[in-house]
Amino acid sequence: MRAADDKAVKTVTFFRGDGIGPEISDSVFAIFQAAHAPVKFEIFNVGEAEYNRNGKLIPDEAFASFEKTKVLLKSPITTPVGKGFRSLNVTMRKKYDLYANFRPAKSNSAVPTPFPNTDIVTFRENTEDLYAGVEEKISDNEMHSIKIITRDKSERICRSAFDFAVQNGRKKVTCIHKANIMKLTDGLFLDVFYDVAKDYPSIEAKDMIVDACCMNLVLDPTKFDVMVTENLYGDIITDLTSGLIGGVGLMPSANVGTDMAMFEAVHGSAPDIAGKNIANPTAFLWSACMMLDHIGLGEYGDMIRTAIKNVMDEGVHTTKDIGGNASTTEYTDAVINEIKKLLAMAA
Repeated sequence: MRAADDKAVKTVTFFRGDGIGPEISDSVFAIFQAAHAPVKFEIFNVGEAEYNRNGKLIPDEAFASFEKTKVLLKSPITTPVGKGFRSLNVTMRKKYDLYANFRPAKSNSAVPTPFPNTDIVTFRENTEDLYAGVEEKISDNEMHSIKIITRDKSERICRSAFDFAVQNGRKKVTCIHKANIMKLTDGLFLDVFYDVAKDYPSIEAKDMIVDACCMNLVLDPTKFDVMVTENLYGDIITDLTSGLIGGVGLMPSANVGTDMAMFEAVHGSAPDIAGKNIANPTAFLWSACMMLDHIGLGEYGDMIRTAIKNVMDEGVHTTKDIGGNASTTEYTDAVINEIKKLLAMAA
């Protein structure tokens, strides 16, 4: 694993983002270089600053790069405040049909919580539900938003969750819904879930109403293994599961379609701390490791994850958001030192 030329170099599109995006991007670049990861990045500036410069949130050449490489690592992006602007994340997911959003929440040694054994992966349907954005103004005093659930899109997200469970030795998939009230839309999603479950007899299939799910998550998250759900519920639930492990600064994310995939941290661009060298790059680093897994370079991802775990176990160079005093740069340097140790041991 010492030399990058042991494997063919993979080209990946990289959106540098804004706010804390450039700082945590630099952390990824430095750590990938230290790990000799055979990855070449095509780097583009995107977000509010790019819009102010050129009138586009994402330049055309950035879209073209992603369409060519099929893999995108995206740092946090600020969406300008104002009418007419939708979340860039929503735009990317819909434009490229990145229908499966999965977010792992796993306890770590750096953040003591009441839930030290949390290990949950949530699969969220990414392209429909209320986030389809189908809204209607009835009058100045009445607005409607349409919830859209379809059989084919429900089936593919449920199948993604079960496939993941089989491939990763998971035992149970729980469908999260509100079919007791929304009997047609959520009822369809739930029916499809159990239809798909028949093809996976080795995996336990259960379902839970979303409000009961939230209660049970904060009572005993070990009840859950893999969860699959609709767009809005998934957005809310995964923020909750990030809280179980110490916050969104520790939550990676993948958005996967049929032949394209985008990897990003769950958290936003945090403009209030931009430029202060205190941002925690861990979630983005773990997202980058998921990207390495996706492109067949999982051994490099494992090495980086091990280095991060060693730094967290030591507890000396963690960032302020998780109880330490290290700057972004100091944390990055500590991870690089651990990578050097691992490479020396493997030599």
